Amino acid sequence: EAVAVGVVEALSGDDLLVSTYRGHGHALARGVPAKALMAELFGRATGTCKGLGGSMHAAISTSHNIPIATAIVGSGIPITAGIALALKQRKEKRLAAVFFGDGAVNTGAFAEGLNLAAVWKLPVVFICENNQYAEFTNIKRTFAGESIARRAEGYGVGALQVDGNDVVAVFKATKKASEHVRRGEGPFFLECITYRMKGHGVYDTAWYRPKQEVEEWLRRDPIPLFRRKLEQRGLIDNLKFSELEKEVEREIEEAVTYAENSPLLPFEDMFNLVYV
Repeated sequence: EAVAVGVVEALSGDDLLVSTYRGHGHALARGVPAKALMAELFGRATGTCKGLGGSMHAAISTSHNIPIATAIVGSGIPITAGIALALKQRKEKRLAAVFFGDGAVNTGAFAEGLNLAAVWKLPVVFICENNQYAEFTNIKRTFAGESIARRAEGYGVGALQVDGNDVVAVFKATKKASEHVRRGEGPFFLECITYRMKGHGVYDTAWYRPKQEVEEWLRRDPIPLFRRKLEQRGLIDNLKFSELEKEVEREIEEAVTYAENSPLLPFEDMFNLVYV
């Protein structure tokens, strides 16, 4: 999740995030408690959506300025344009950032959202997590342009392509993008080149991906890459890394136990959570 961490660390906590059905990393990077996320996966009342949203909407946390995590491909783009329009009309200093995959760039929502954001100079940072595959289809079979970043430039949007497996590179690019937006110069687009380490879901063996391609990308796993950078600068050693791993494992185990012991939402409460 070098993209999630790099982007969120570069933004202010007051900035709004619009996430996707793969938003778990976005939420964790923003500080949403692992216990709340896990409880949502377990369908428990203590989850981020009281157990009613499940994995696809688990990243939602209004207290962490993540108002929506949408499961419809590309739909977050025009939604974020609307959020950014509200921020601009209210003369607020903060911006809105939206995450989406490479599959979203071939939707009408992409074209409409970017065009409006550019025309109205809305305070948006668009983050495309280009992991090379839209479900089972390689981007080379669906995209003929030079790059997604170049397509964004066609709408009059400033754009950069960055190594999405390098958390430092993503951080620096996001800083540049956010500064551009905060100066009132309109939206900015980041194409983060990364890779989906496994299949589209637990059911997917990813048989359609060449073995050599997978092996090459696995060698570029962002965690080992970042670890090596820290080691080279004397900022971490084996002992410290081991301690961090144990800390993360402990946090996950505690989150699972918390979720297992959390209650289900009483059935009648569902009627208090909808508009009639």
